[in-house]
Amino acid sequence: MALLSRRSGTKSAPGPSVSRDKRRIVQMSCSLLLDYPDEQLPGKLATIREACTELPAALREPIEQFCTTVETTGIRGLQEHYVDNFDQKRRCALWLTYYTHGDTRARGQALLAFREVMRRSGFDMGREELADYLPAVLEFCALEESDTGEKLLESNREGLEVVRAALHKSGSPYAVLLDALLAILPQADARTIEAYQKLISQGPPSELVGLDMPSVPPYASPDASALGRPAPTTSERK
Repeated sequence: MALLSRRSGTKSAPGPSVSRDKRRIVQMSCSLLLDYPDEQLPGKLATIREACTELPAALREPIEQFCTTVETTGIRGLQEHYVDNFDQKRRCALWLTYYTHGDTRARGQALLAFREVMRRSGFDMGREELADYLPAVLEFCALEESDTGEKLLESNREGLEVVRAALHKSGSPYAVLLDALLAILPQADARTIEAYQKLISQGPPSELVGLDMPSVPPYASPDASALGRPAPTTSERK
């Protein structure tokens, strides 16, 4: 498999029938496509499409559908849509710790934990981004060799579900990418379902802004351990 690369160029217990290599393709494709759409994006579509030929239809078709959207919408239109949704709507934010901590002191601690996870795995983001930025987390999942990245993603599933629900509600073409991404994660347990349904109905915990919250690791592992572009604060979102 020719692995995609963000720099010109994918991981733990997923959907049971999806191999590790196929999960990597989905992770890296979504990493590239969920990042801010710059002028280089159209040139990456052929590589993404070629890699996705190895995927089953249920995973390949959503990604191909979004690639077609990029081509038909154009970069300027896609950039406007991206900002209107991901930068301006609380339930579409791509910074995962925002959904678990809001804009609190505990969020800063969680970001440091994300950074440490990536540092210990030898992952270099190579750019200024917060470590919980979803495209960066997906790149980490796709490239690192242990199951650390996927555990990190799985433990933040609630935020992914909130983003997916919000994108579907608004009719955003980006929703299909979250469909593909969540399809390679393990089935959610009852606690996770309850947590993300609460987040979907109530939104991220903005009412906690400024309160002192206990430190929470990025996932429940004593060995687990983010880097950055600052996320918009709650007041900057709709």
